[in-house]
Amino acid sequence: MTAAVTTTGGVVAPPRVALLDVLRGVAILGTLATNVWIFATPGAEARVLLDVAGVSAGVPLAGGQPVAAAVEGVFRFLANGKFLALLTILFGVGLAIQHRAALARGSGWPGRYGWRALLLFVEGTLHFVLVFAFDVLMGYAVTALLVAWLLARTERVRRVAMYLAGGLHLALMALLTLALVGAPPGSARGGDGALAEAERLFAVQGWPDQVGFRLANLLALRAEPILAAGLLVFLFLLGVRLFRAGAFGDDDRGRAWRRRLLWLGLGVGLPLNVATTLAGPDWFLLDRYVCAPLVALGYLGLVGVVLDRRRTGGPRRQRSGPGRVSAGLTAVGRSALSCYVLQNVLCVVVCYGWGLGLAWAWRDVAPWWVLGLWVAVCGVLVLAAHWWSTRFGRGPLEALGRVLLRRLAR
Repeated sequence: MTAAVTTTGGVVAPPRVALLDVLRGVAILGTLATNVWIFATPGAEARVLLDVAGVSAGVPLAGGQPVAAAVEGVFRFLANGKFLALLTILFGVGLAIQHRAALARGSGWPGRYGWRALLLFVEGTLHFVLVFAFDVLMGYAVTALLVAWLLARTERVRRVAMYLAGGLHLALMALLTLALVGAPPGSARGGDGALAEAERLFAVQGWPDQVGFRLANLLALRAEPILAAGLLVFLFLLGVRLFRAGAFGDDDRGRAWRRRLLWLGLGVGLPLNVATTLAGPDWFLLDRYVCAPLVALGYLGLVGVVLDRRRTGGPRRQRSGPGRVSAGLTAVGRSALSCYVLQNVLCVVVCYGWGLGLAWAWRDVAPWWVLGLWVAVCGVLVLAAHWWSTRFGRGPLEALGRVLLRRLAR
């Protein structure tokens, strides 16, 4: 943790938790590991809708090549849903930190937080329309408003809300999975024409046409945060509880929590996730929206345990500082919003037809060029975030949001 500092109002600001910055960096780069396959698949965002609707049969892994298919399958499995769940938990942690800071200042809660949530919703809407259809910020903004209200209630109310949201989500996923498993097998109808149109939209047509596609399919493209609304509330509140329980602290209690989460997520969640993945596409909902969040807890614990061991690895390691990897992830984590938007903008420019158009031009080179794209974009984000952090205290979008919030508050 960094040392506490005194603000101009005389209130001692709580120390910054170094582990949270690293975790945010991991979550941002991991979220890209899921989304990069959407960008790099011909048809991109439109292809996802066709696959979900059963109009197209999905994209075969690496064209059926055994080694390439195995590499792509493992990479997708390790990323699918896990880092998004981790990012959601961390958003709840951030909300708990803001609540604690507001109480330390003697400010009312939620007070002006509604403006912050509104600004996040506007940012998410712009990101959805102009850049990428599967934005997470809009769903986070709506969920944050509800959870901010719950933070002003009693612990009992929050506990009931958390378990109710989680229970309803589990019931919904189970019922939908039963419906999918019990449905008679069918074949894609009219897939060739629809697929060709989707591929043309993102390989040949321009950016205004893609904007029009997102607006025309607004409800379908916003279905995920609606479907997973219970999960979002549950993970937000779980983040609040973990933070208040000391799971991120640099002490024995925090280290014990992280070891517990590691064994829970990787010892229990990972085998379950492997089983649902191997069970086939009919189990997709349980795979992504039930098992993956459990594995995300293991990722959280794993990152924490690795950093704990580095910090307790002797005087030489302690003198050497956080290390290049930790420093890079910290820089990304401290400018998480800016990096999240930038990574999607970079992928859009590289993959879509109005940019370099590599999704179509290199469609026969998957998965290797897609993995290379992920590594390259991650490298750009780390270098850019580190360069920016040495000159400015906040990321560019974070700084802009702070200025706008001050003006809105006045």
